[in-house]
Amino acid sequence: MASLKEIKTRISSVRNTMKMTSAMKMVASAKLHKAQAAIGGKLPYELKLHRILAGMLQDDDLRKALHSELGFGGHGHHSHPLVLQDVSHDALPSKSEVRRVAIVAFSSNSSLCGVFNANVSKLFLKTVAELESRGYSYDDIDVYAVGRKVAETAKKAGFDLKADLQGAADRPSYDAAEDLASDLVDSFSAGEVSHILLIYNHLASTSSQPSVRENYLPLALHEYDEGAEAADYILEPDPITLVKALLPKVLVLKIYTVMLDANAAEHAARTVAMQVASDNAKELIDELTLAYNKGRQQEITAELLDIAGGTIS
Repeated sequence: MASLKEIKTRISSVRNTMKMTSAMKMVASAKLHKAQAAIGGKLPYELKLHRILAGMLQDDDLRKALHSELGFGGHGHHSHPLVLQDVSHDALPSKSEVRRVAIVAFSSNSSLCGVFNANVSKLFLKTVAELESRGYSYDDIDVYAVGRKVAETAKKAGFDLKADLQGAADRPSYDAAEDLASDLVDSFSAGEVSHILLIYNHLASTSSQPSVRENYLPLALHEYDEGAEAADYILEPDPITLVKALLPKVLVLKIYTVMLDANAAEHAARTVAMQVASDNAKELIDELTLAYNKGRQQEITAELLDIAGGTIS
């Protein structure tokens, strides 16, 4: 059994640790409120913008006209980055259909946020394995890492990163999102990649941040307005001009909202992790205090018995 001095030293150490975890929880909670305010304003706007686009593109005549006007990314004479093919929300392509794929994965730069980074890395490696089963090699996959932890996972797996955007993980900004979206769209329009996937943690609630995989390009339109009738919009100046202007905004806003979503999910995960750590520290302090009191009581009892024994003798 540990001596009373050792137990007392350990209690002091755990208390200092609990002060740190409590402070980190308060900081993470404050950052979470700020991040929730940011994503709370942007996500509904991005979703509505995407639904408007999806509603417009329910019109077959408009889609045909846009196909003729814009073409398909990397194909045909009028190739354009804003491809209008519709795909399933999280479907993976096969090598026979798509020659090259890009993965954009979002994580944090630091630890102490529970399984937040582990879940993103797990989904990233699972996606790579599924792509390999569909005929792809590592040379056929471009990886964009937003966050140091997923960058380390990709490098350990053997990938040479197409981009390592650690700054955007801690400080999401529209400019950073616009630059990343521009790189992705340029790569798509040039035919360098024909399918782009997003992998990140979504802030479902403070206690839940599920890992999500979504298709970025081609656009997954029917997930937003599946089975709906063509929206009866009054359009000025004309549908094609409006869609040309709307599509780039949708693509940039998607990247920006994912950055904000992943950042908010990180702060939520860290808040919960630090709360759990603080609770565990408190339980450990209670156990050690009980052990210390028992040990102290035993010492007092032994001293009393010694005194009593000496008095009797």
